[in-house]
Amino acid sequence: MINKELQKRILSSVIILPLSLFFLIKGSVYFIFFLSILFLATSYEWINMCKKKIIYKVLGIIFLIFSFYAAYQIRNIGGIDSFLLIVLICIFTDIGGYIFGKSFKGPKLIKISPNKTYAGTLGGFLLAVVASLIYSNYIHSAPWPHSHWKYLEFSKNYETAFLIFILLISLISQIGDLIISYFKRLAKIKDTGKIIPGHGGILDRIDGLIFAIPISYLFIII
Repeated sequence: MINKELQKRILSSVIILPLSLFFLIKGSVYFIFFLSILFLATSYEWINMCKKKIIYKVLGIIFLIFSFYAAYQIRNIGGIDSFLLIVLICIFTDIGGYIFGKSFKGPKLIKISPNKTYAGTLGGFLLAVVASLIYSNYIHSAPWPHSHWKYLEFSKNYETAFLIFILLISLISQIGDLIISYFKRLAKIKDTGKIIPGHGGILDRIDGLIFAIPISYLFIII
């Protein structure tokens, strides 16, 4: 029997995912509009969470500006396939962490996020790798989506480089999750907002992604 909280999460995902894909696929002003809404929502949640910590507010907003700018650039330079790859890595990192963490439990990873376990961390890496390899092998002819990925293009061993990239982005996504968890703990709140039923705030859902995207952008431009 599915509990009410899980029902809310499933229903919210069914609505949000197709809507997000629509803006991503359309690109242009549609994608800019979508990113702007997300930026305003996450900025609002961040400011509320930091309360009187002015320095945190300012640094956080600066970081969010860069993160959303990087998202726009990846969509434009790397293409929709590259953007989807990053999102896929982050989503399946979260799914793997949740499934393996709940199934195997075991030692806790860190105090600032008591639900995180070593099993969940490894599960996040595993599912991110499996999902990304399936995506690249069965949807694309190349082992990565776009030729603008300079690090991957100039690597002698493409497959190894791609695997390292997946693991690195998965790691950054998990670190981003922990960073937001740390600030939520400081603010003594469970969720950054209540805008998404069953999921909390926008920042709760894209915490790993806003850290993974800037790192991915560096792989394109450096």
